[in-house]
Amino acid sequence: MKNTTKEIIESRGSWRRTNSCGALRSADAGKEVIMMGWVQSRRDHGGLIFIDLRDGEGITQIVFDPRESEEAYQKVHDLKNEYVIAIKGKVIPRLKGSENPNIPTGDIEVRARKLKILNTSEALPFNIDEKLEINDNLRLKYRYLDLRRPKMQKNLRLRHQICQEIRNYLSNKGFLEIETPFLTKSTPEGARDYIVPSRVNPGKFYALPQSPQLFKQLLMISGFDKYFQIVRCFRDEDLRADRAPEFTQLDMEMSFIDQEEIINLIEEMMVCLFEKLLGIKIATPFLKMDYPVALSRYGTDKPDLRFNMEIIDLTKIFSKTSFQVFQKVLSQQGKIGAMKVEENNQFTRKKLDDLNLFISAYGAEGLSFIKFKGENEIQSPLAKFLSSEEVEKIRLETKAQKGDIILILADQEEIVDEALGNLRLKLAKELNLIKKEKEYSFLWVTNFPLLKYNPEEKRYEAVHHPFTAPRDEDLKLLDNDPLKVRSKAYDLVLNGAEIGGGSIRIHNNHIQRKVFKLLGIDEEKAEQKFGFLLQALKYGAPPHGGIAFGLDRLVMILAGAPSIREVIAFPKTQKAVCLLTGAPSEVDPEQLKELHIKLDLPQ
Repeated sequence: MKNTTKEIIESRGSWRRTNSCGALRSADAGKEVIMMGWVQSRRDHGGLIFIDLRDGEGITQIVFDPRESEEAYQKVHDLKNEYVIAIKGKVIPRLKGSENPNIPTGDIEVRARKLKILNTSEALPFNIDEKLEINDNLRLKYRYLDLRRPKMQKNLRLRHQICQEIRNYLSNKGFLEIETPFLTKSTPEGARDYIVPSRVNPGKFYALPQSPQLFKQLLMISGFDKYFQIVRCFRDEDLRADRAPEFTQLDMEMSFIDQEEIINLIEEMMVCLFEKLLGIKIATPFLKMDYPVALSRYGTDKPDLRFNMEIIDLTKIFSKTSFQVFQKVLSQQGKIGAMKVEENNQFTRKKLDDLNLFISAYGAEGLSFIKFKGENEIQSPLAKFLSSEEVEKIRLETKAQKGDIILILADQEEIVDEALGNLRLKLAKELNLIKKEKEYSFLWVTNFPLLKYNPEEKRYEAVHHPFTAPRDEDLKLLDNDPLKVRSKAYDLVLNGAEIGGGSIRIHNNHIQRKVFKLLGIDEEKAEQKFGFLLQALKYGAPPHGGIAFGLDRLVMILAGAPSIREVIAFPKTQKAVCLLTGAPSEVDPEQLKELHIKLDLPQ
């Protein structure tokens, strides 16, 4: 039987759904219900036909018995997967032994008396099945089908719940949710802006905001004490699994606040989120670590503390080494770093060659090793260059035991830290060092430098952004030794991912101009790009600070998903393309003409 469009529309009649497909339980036995949803599967058991009916709430088994309704029984033969149907029937307990403990509705089924086909479906490009591995591009092209899968439904429901809890928590703390503009001014904040041409102002452009940073500071100057916003932001940058061209940010700002107050507020919010949504109690206060310590011990400013294996500095131990490679590094004020891999027999010559190839991506080479075969017995290509005193010092410094391997790298400090930091993460995955699947390790990283030096462009850059306040005790260094100035910045790290970052802001016009000057933004450019902020800072700007969270990344971690694309309804690819809609696409030449734009495309 093939339903016409007219028949499908007429079939809806006056039926009104009484229950979702995830709602019914044993206590509902005997109840007459009307249910609607998609056909997940059909099973013919010779006399009885079973349909798994699915909607956004769950799955219910529907039974069609010719003794109950010959008409419904005959019509059910026409059903295929993903047909949209409505049924009327009675809830009954499943027969003993036929219960399904894997679904919440597994103790009951519905005996159908009437069936209506609300819509048909063509054969799908892939089945709505959690167990199947589906090509990512295919999933994104047919995202509306991918989103029917229970896992994706669960992820987006969790996202909604997180947003609701955040709104409730901050509202109860006296915060106001205030919207800021999407069409704004292009300002240099790090990544490239997405720009939007103005038709009514020919030759001029808006920029989509990379963050509401300047507007939230203006709100503090306006006298709004506590602001937040769950807001879309846009950055035209290279993408990866945890980045997207358009993303969602939890943005917050407060007046008359200090760093510890912000940290306490956020810790309380995280405790609330994890307890209400995951049923997990998070211990506070979170661990704090200075930025230089994080780099020297873990090679990154977002260390994953769910496992050990720290970077150990052996530079002093090798101060009198006879090994020429190490001598050369030390003469250039380099670093000799090491990591201990506890009792492991996987480190063959091929394995070490693979590790050397891995660290070469970070500009490093020459990874060596020492294997402790006994208290005073080692195996190492460095053995002939090591004195017994050096071996003993290495053993004590690394706390090496029999069977442990010490991986050693000598190079410039930045290269050693980055290479060993990434090698640490690689080995943790390969050696299964993270034992607990649902372990959450929070860390505050603080005392960042205000500035870093870009040797290629021969200028200073802001480590966070140009509006981050220097520490009061370091203000005197701004003129003479700016690289030693520490900032009032703080990042929140969860399981090796930065989920939030913030700072106390500059609220003094004079200091803000001085920081702009250090960043190579002269008076003219400062007025051109940030004149409105500099003007506002003259009129009684209060001390203020805040923090912003990557909401997509936070949801990804709580959902246990491998990528933020798993928690965004309609994400784009790594080339910033929407496979569903075909965006970005060409536009009508008339539109370009209205905008006074001529294309100069590469040949």
